[in-house]
Amino acid sequence: MKLVVQVRLLPDAAQAAALASTLRSCNEAANWVSQVAFERRTFHEYALRKHTYGNLKDRGLGAQAAQHVIKKVVNAYTSFRASFCAGEKDSRNSERRAKAEAVPVTFRVTAAHPFDDRCLSWQHDRSTVSIWTVNGRLKHVRYAGHPNQVEVLRRYRRGETDLVCRDGMWLLLTTCEVPEADQVSPTDWIGVDRGIVHIATTSDGHDHQGRRLLRYRRWAARKRAELQAKGTRSAARRLKRRTRREARHASHVNHKVSKEIVAVAQRTVRGIALEELRGIRDRVRLPRDQRATLSGWSFHHLGHLITYKARRAGVPVILVSAHYTSQMCPRCGHTARNNRPARGDFCCRRCGLAGPADHVAAVNVRNRARRAWVFANTPAPT
Repeated sequence: MKLVVQVRLLPDAAQAAALASTLRSCNEAANWVSQVAFERRTFHEYALRKHTYGNLKDRGLGAQAAQHVIKKVVNAYTSFRASFCAGEKDSRNSERRAKAEAVPVTFRVTAAHPFDDRCLSWQHDRSTVSIWTVNGRLKHVRYAGHPNQVEVLRRYRRGETDLVCRDGMWLLLTTCEVPEADQVSPTDWIGVDRGIVHIATTSDGHDHQGRRLLRYRRWAARKRAELQAKGTRSAARRLKRRTRREARHASHVNHKVSKEIVAVAQRTVRGIALEELRGIRDRVRLPRDQRATLSGWSFHHLGHLITYKARRAGVPVILVSAHYTSQMCPRCGHTARNNRPARGDFCCRRCGLAGPADHVAAVNVRNRARRAWVFANTPAPT
């Protein structure tokens, strides 16, 4: 399986200036290549190379850097077209789509730029890299990272590396091909109910509270409103930094929750059962004051983290239907809306079973996973 490992570069002042000049030159060249591709309607790599490669060499870019610039532009247009096909943009005849297609794709001055093994080499024993720049090759540029990340980088690095400048920090993002662990045959399942107030509730009765994250997001929303009211350029820059900080905080919380769930499943030789929540934002209608909360619900990111961490640990993951999991009684099977007298409470109107609604939903998810696993592993009749 592929993972992206991030380490931080620690350049001195001269090295940082050379890296900044390299990113600026490569992205200015990418904007020029994008303009040529847009005017000529040429979006294939080899065809575009005939019109741009010589000029890129004259700009001072090396052979590999020039080809990476062309490839980056082609990939950007491919992703742009794919977003329309996937329905992420408006319909074919919409004004928004026509406006987007009327201008070429542009790149920020500090946008990431890829490097292959000819442009960037690693010296893991000294924790340094050698990297090509427009001012010449920089050698012995130190890097640092978490010991686990550095070990994965040393053992499993494959493919290209992206140079990124983010909030004044220089980062290297590298693709690693990590082998998956052999998947074990589960003795049982852990049902996981994902929510907003409780980020995740397991069928074991363990709640991962999300109230602190909700308070943080409400505080961040007030700060965003204050910055938006100012309307200055400095306020806009601070708003971008604050938005990224909020996203990193939510990602950190999801990483901790997913790591703990997978660790419990691995230790108890059980699988993990998740609800299939795809399209839930289109199925539900909420009051206006709750729409922002639903839009900020990172259930997909949490499910993705649980899935990939489980694959590394050899823990099976299964998706089950999410319909009526919080309204169905796990003991008698009675399903009704009034089984939930309040948002966080469950009380079956037939048999009287009562408890936290999220825990009941997680138990229903676990029971559905048990039935699905038995059905999938039943031998076919001969």
